[in-house]
Amino acid sequence: MKHQLLKSAREPASHEARAGKINIVQGEFFVTDDPDVFVTTLLGSCVAACIRDPVARVGGMNHFLLPGSEARSRNSEAERYGVHLMELLVNGLLQRGARRDRLEAKLFGGARTIEGLSDIGARNAAFAERFLQNEEIAVVGGSLRGDCGRRLQFWPVSGRVRQAIMSADKTFLPPPPPPAPRQSDGGEVEFF
Repeated sequence: MKHQLLKSAREPASHEARAGKINIVQGEFFVTDDPDVFVTTLLGSCVAACIRDPVARVGGMNHFLLPGSEARSRNSEAERYGVHLMELLVNGLLQRGARRDRLEAKLFGGARTIEGLSDIGARNAAFAERFLQNEEIAVVGGSLRGDCGRRLQFWPVSGRVRQAIMSADKTFLPPPPPPAPRQSDGGEVEFF
């Protein structure tokens, strides 16, 4: 099984999975084809793109924050950083046998964590959505924006994601209960 972790936007490094868990931070990405590995990160206004090819059974995650002021972002100067990390993730997947036309993505993060300041989370979320739309990569799920941070776990091969939402006091809220099963009147079949 091959893995790839980017320690910074400039310096790639190989990384061994320990007990199946890989943690990434801002400015990193990780790609794997190992079904026993999952990737974790903590997000506030940052965004994580979880992208995979379900046929090639390879996937990965990145974690980015667009740097700079509102004025710099309008000039697309700040977006180059996000574009770089998105391209590194997509290219890492393609190098391991993924095909661009089969890629599917889930986006997470982009929260407005500090009231009264510019909404960098919304800018990060809008950038990620725009990038995937321009690259014609299908967005099949996720959770963007809001006002709470998130802890994220992503299984790149299966595409499974587990998210824990942080409350205002910076503790993680319990997940919502599963929906109640629907009652069938005998002749229906429910697919889920």
